[in-house]
Amino acid sequence: MHNPTVMNLQESETQQFILKPLSRDGIDAAMRKAEHYRLLNQPDLAESICRDILAVDPENQQALVVLLLALTDQFGRAASVAAKHAREIATTLSDEYQRVYYMGIIHERQGMASLRSGLPGTDFDAYEWYTEAMEYYERAEAIGERTNIDARLRWNTCARIIMMYHLKPRPQDEREPMLE
Repeated sequence: MHNPTVMNLQESETQQFILKPLSRDGIDAAMRKAEHYRLLNQPDLAESICRDILAVDPENQQALVVLLLALTDQFGRAASVAAKHAREIATTLSDEYQRVYYMGIIHERQGMASLRSGLPGTDFDAYEWYTEAMEYYERAEAIGERTNIDARLRWNTCARIIMMYHLKPRPQDEREPMLE
């Protein structure tokens, strides 16, 4: 049986599909599913659902945040475009506190991905990511309401990870620069 929405593989090297749009009435249910898939550690499914929501409602702040988090869940196993895209999303959030706070989350998770990679020198990268995250959390704490303790808790987590893994700044290269 021939499906008209799928091109024959012999006609093209990659299949092209016409995505089925989500109705506005389905946004709330889709949002719950995206959050559910994130909790099940299936960030690519959550990402896909958020993209469906944003195709219908591009300004949906909740979908933007869940998409950002789903992208950060993929750090260390996805291409670096995930980090770039997460940063782009953070800059579009309508609330200043959230823009700064989620930039901290992005940096913290990049630190975690660096630390987990185990590659030579990534402990220095992790230190840089964590300390940058801490700077964002300090800024977020200054912006946020007194009752919002999230940025403070995240700052403490970064500090504990730095201390637990004995992370240090990258040593300065003491060699003289080569002259051309």
